[in-house]
Amino acid sequence: MKLENTYIDLPDLFYTVVSPTPVSEPQLVKLNRTLAKELGLNIEELESVESINILAGNSVLEGIKPIAQAYAGHQFGHFTKLGDGRAILLGEWVTGDRNRVDIQLKGSGPTPYSRRGDGRAALGPMLREYIISEAMHALGIPTTRSLAVVATGEWVRRQAQEKGAILVRVAKSHLRVGTFQYAAAWGSKDDLEALTEYAIHRHYPTQETVENKALYLLEQVARQQADTVAKWQLVGFIHGVMNTDNMSISGETIDYGPCAFMDIYDLKTVFSSIDQEGRYAYGNQPRMAMWNLARFAESLLPIIHTDEKEAIKLAEEKLRVFDKFYKRYWLEGMRSKLGLFHEQEEDPTLIKDLLEMMEKEKADYTNTFVALTYGELEAIPFCQTEVFLEWNKRWKVRQAQQNETQEEACDLMQRSNPVVIPRNHRVEEAIDQAVNEGNEQVMEQLLEVLSNPYRYEERQRAYMTLPAPSSCPYKTFCGT
Repeated sequence: MKLENTYIDLPDLFYTVVSPTPVSEPQLVKLNRTLAKELGLNIEELESVESINILAGNSVLEGIKPIAQAYAGHQFGHFTKLGDGRAILLGEWVTGDRNRVDIQLKGSGPTPYSRRGDGRAALGPMLREYIISEAMHALGIPTTRSLAVVATGEWVRRQAQEKGAILVRVAKSHLRVGTFQYAAAWGSKDDLEALTEYAIHRHYPTQETVENKALYLLEQVARQQADTVAKWQLVGFIHGVMNTDNMSISGETIDYGPCAFMDIYDLKTVFSSIDQEGRYAYGNQPRMAMWNLARFAESLLPIIHTDEKEAIKLAEEKLRVFDKFYKRYWLEGMRSKLGLFHEQEEDPTLIKDLLEMMEKEKADYTNTFVALTYGELEAIPFCQTEVFLEWNKRWKVRQAQQNETQEEACDLMQRSNPVVIPRNHRVEEAIDQAVNEGNEQVMEQLLEVLSNPYRYEERQRAYMTLPAPSSCPYKTFCGT
């Protein structure tokens, strides 16, 4: 594996050269063979003792300078200086088709940004990130991915003693909104310009002459985030920790700590144990993405225009791109979920009425759309009510107004409505079996089903069921 590292060409304000801390007994728990093949990596070599030692941080590739990146962030609204406290960037892998991706070790030991943390990660949360990020990829949502999980043979202290592990994360880059906030707060104008140039070259290159690079980058990021967040909403994904340091400039979903998928449709759904006020609830995610983008725009103001008032005016114009494209992408997605090919004026009302029924009746989000797709309405109790039957007539009339056939509409719905998602109880079951029982088969079966979420087969029915009622609402934790 010959890695490059263009990030160290940036001013050294943005990183610290630091080596991973070796571990006692590295053991490969899970290798993502599909991703390795896509990247053009040699699977046999990745499974070798030499490669496992590299992925565990016990040895470093010759000629490579591993780094921890510096950044800042608004965490639940409070601004603070941050950085890679338990992650180290090994370098960048360039694929055969010239795509450049970061290879990062998460849980590889303390760095100058650890803030008294141990720099380590537990096996359970790393397997969780592997499962969810691969599910997101299969759902067609921009995401970082997991190349491997390596057990360290050591223990980490969290709520209790837990088995240690390192996640090998692959991303278009690890540039965040918080990286720009860091430059604006502790760097110079030249630093900010250098970072902007780098981000454009890495993620949004163009053959056209860009008059104002900061505004161009702001617009591109806003549009990409609109696409990503709309796709979150369409499948009921709740990120759980939408801090500015967890908003990627590339538009990829990053950091799968307290995330989860919604069962019962409810805009107020929160799973994260640390989100006490519901700041990042399902229904708030588009608004919080816009809030984060506003912080991004603030960071860019010094290089947007020399006059602050003019800079703010120009930035606000570009920020409107997010709302415009989010609404477009979300409405297009919802139409597809209902088998509607073209826009009509009454579509937003038709969609709104269905979602309000679902929320009132506490209907399962994913299974309701599966029932609509495959005509299995008897499986959804509220679909027998007079209110739904009236809505159903309106929907059928709307579909009949299209030039496309009913068969084509059904095909569109099948491609737009996942049959399976990573149900929280199924994810917990897989992690528990792998970590506590040494049984990885449950996780392998789950990953296999999640790799084809839009395919409807009999074996998937077991993964469509809701968890048993519980007096304790499901909670997720960040794993640090």
